[in-house]
Amino acid sequence: MVYVTGDTHGDFSRFQNSILKKADANDIVIVCGDFGFFWDDSKKEQKFRKKLTDLKYTVAFVDGCHENYDMLEKYPTQEWNGGTARVIAPNLVHLLRGEVYTICGKRFFTFGGGHSQDFEYRTAENWWEQEQPTYDEIIHAAENLKSYDNTVDYIITHEPPASLKDCLRVDTMQRLEVHAFFEDLTQMCSFHQWYFGKCHLNRYVPLKYYAVFDEIHPLNNTFGKAISAQYEASVPEEFLPEEPEETEEEA
Repeated sequence: MVYVTGDTHGDFSRFQNSILKKADANDIVIVCGDFGFFWDDSKKEQKFRKKLTDLKYTVAFVDGCHENYDMLEKYPTQEWNGGTARVIAPNLVHLLRGEVYTICGKRFFTFGGGHSQDFEYRTAENWWEQEQPTYDEIIHAAENLKSYDNTVDYIITHEPPASLKDCLRVDTMQRLEVHAFFEDLTQMCSFHQWYFGKCHLNRYVPLKYYAVFDEIHPLNNTFGKAISAQYEASVPEEFLPEEPEETEEEA
């Protein structure tokens, strides 16, 4: 089964929610941006990333406005579930912009990135221009969707379409090219549901849209395995299990 949640901002407790108690290797949790576990590479952050890779299920995320893109881009891209992704560990995946993946029998279009509301207060050390989607990424997304006849089951983004910003009264004065592109998708693309995390709200907007923050939504019509094939993904040394320390009795 597929579960969808909003921005985690490096908070591991989201993955300890009781709704995920029975989740296993066939399941996947998708985070709608601002994942936050790739930020300052502190010891605490490394510990949480290791705990993520110890989970029984897969965690996948689109990027948001609070990611360290220099860290993320150190991981190579590869084919994953029909699209291109960064497979950071066998059960930890960065879903890229404009890609379409087949997960648990359903087709997912993903597009992360956006614009930081706190841009003016951040520095070159904690803001990355890669957060803002480029024209080339939007063109890639449009062409990729066209190859699927503009038909998917689910759309996962960080930012919402322009009209949803107005409807939710969030960042109403902020307009990026990606907002206009998403607005076009509401008309030209056939989809079942659209989830986005930027607004930090848990709100259903009829008939197809979900602003999601700290809730976890199970997509009950998803089935089968989260990973459609085995991929040769090298596991970084930081994710390898630690060797147990030798005790005095064992010595």
